Amino acid sequence: MDHPPSAPAGSHDATEPDNSDNNVSASRRDSMSQKSEDSQTAADFIRDQMQLEADAREALPYSIKNCTGPLGPLRQNIYACLTCNPPPKNPDDPFNAAGICYSCSVQCHGDHELVEIFQKRNFTCDCGTTRFDPDQPCTLRVNPDTNTRGNVHSERADPNNKYNQNFRNRFCSCSVDYSPQEQKGTMFQCLGLGTHETGGCGEDWYHPGCLVGQGPKWYEKLPKQNPPKPTNPSTLAPISEDPAQETGNEQQAHDTETVGDEEDGDVPLPEGFPNEEDFDSLLCYKCVEAHPWIKRYAGTPGFLPAVFLRTSDGGAGEPPATKKRKLEDDSSNNAVGEPSKRIKSDPDTEDEGNLSGPAALEELKEEHTNNAAVPKTPECKLMSLAPASNGVFSIFTRADFRDHICHCPTCFPNLKPHPQLLEQEEEYEPSLSEGSEHGSTHGSGSLYERGESALKNVDRVRAIEGVMAYNNLKEKLKPFFQQFAESGKAIGAEDIKEYFAKMRGDEQAIKEAGEAAKEDHRKEQSGY
Repeated sequence: MDHPPSAPAGSHDATEPDNSDNNVSASRRDSMSQKSEDSQTAADFIRDQMQLEADAREALPYSIKNCTGPLGPLRQNIYACLTCNPPPKNPDDPFNAAGICYSCSVQCHGDHELVEIFQKRNFTCDCGTTRFDPDQPCTLRVNPDTNTRGNVHSERADPNNKYNQNFRNRFCSCSVDYSPQEQKGTMFQCLGLGTHETGGCGEDWYHPGCLVGQGPKWYEKLPKQNPPKPTNPSTLAPISEDPAQETGNEQQAHDTETVGDEEDGDVPLPEGFPNEEDFDSLLCYKCVEAHPWIKRYAGTPGFLPAVFLRTSDGGAGEPPATKKRKLEDDSSNNAVGEPSKRIKSDPDTEDEGNLSGPAALEELKEEHTNNAAVPKTPECKLMSLAPASNGVFSIFTRADFRDHICHCPTCFPNLKPHPQLLEQEEEYEPSLSEGSEHGSTHGSGSLYERGESALKNVDRVRAIEGVMAYNNLKEKLKPFFQQFAESGKAIGAEDIKEYFAKMRGDEQAIKEAGEAAKEDHRKEQSGY
């Protein structure tokens, strides 16, 4: 609202009421309405500080005090540091891969370029080992030479750690250079039946389109169709209020257009790929081909039907192996699956002429006694299943698939190298950080509360000295705040800098802060 101009100084109309107080109030209101980019109320500062701390705890809810290296191999979240170990441009060149735990990714490599690889089994943190340069030590572990925390480097790395292309920031069979900002849709992690050295994938992540042979951006190939145009250009096409009343062509065009125009939404799954709620884990075609004995479980209880890797001509893909490899796989399947041929036939089916006489009866009696002493071999579930399908395919499992896998003496040697097929793996999870124990952390664990808590735990003499120092600072700041309260002006950042510069005796800082404070861009302090 515009206010009338004030009368000249020293003039006053006796016929008009004295509005000097109103003019002062209006001037103060105008001053209070001024905005500033570098000043704020104490309440705003405290609220912003508490919000920043709450946001930080939401983003990093777990404790970052300890490295997991001393705990040995764990199934844990792993990060790769591309700043310390940049991958070569040529994917075939050797690469000194390294993985670090959650705590080290924040404390030791917080300002580096990191790749979140998520869960890796049997992995020991590499921070502070020979896989990093000595000038990038671990700041969390205890140095055995000095018995102090930090400066740990050049330790022996765990030789059992396995590294795949994920540590180069490459994922999936398409070896895409992963970028969270550009990635669309969902990627799925393979349960992993082997490392990339043994023909498996090492728990790699896959695009749904790549698992069915249509590529990572298969959805971009979908044809875009426009809604059907009316026959008469002068009329509009009727709009049905009930979606169920749309014709088949209209509904198909609508669905296709939605898929083509969908930029920020979820990317649909390709044809033949199961719905996410239908399966619990994935075994990619690489791992299945490396361990073909598991193929027979596809489509059986606990397992979804095979999802084939389709070729460009629409057929099921062939495994990337030679004919000799196929023969070896077939022979291994027969050796595992078929019952032993060294089984004596039933005496009743033999030629009775060969079993006549006392010697034959004694032989049958002795054989019966020996057979009774031998325990029966458990029945093999795998042998009761239908033969495996031809072609290359991935297998999706349900949550209870482990209950349906055969554990007979013949099949168990295939399971023993893969404990993840025997029971659910235990995943290491760091303890929650302070203030994160009760879910949402907004408003908890502020600087004031942390200071109050720390004051209770320090030595009594130090606590008293701290309180005295606080009271001394408060007395020095009281006249500073009082002058702004009396004048009605806002406290700007430059005012604070100038005042503390005077307390320190820093002449240059006093001059710079004083010049900046002359600029009229502050707002009135409201509430404080």
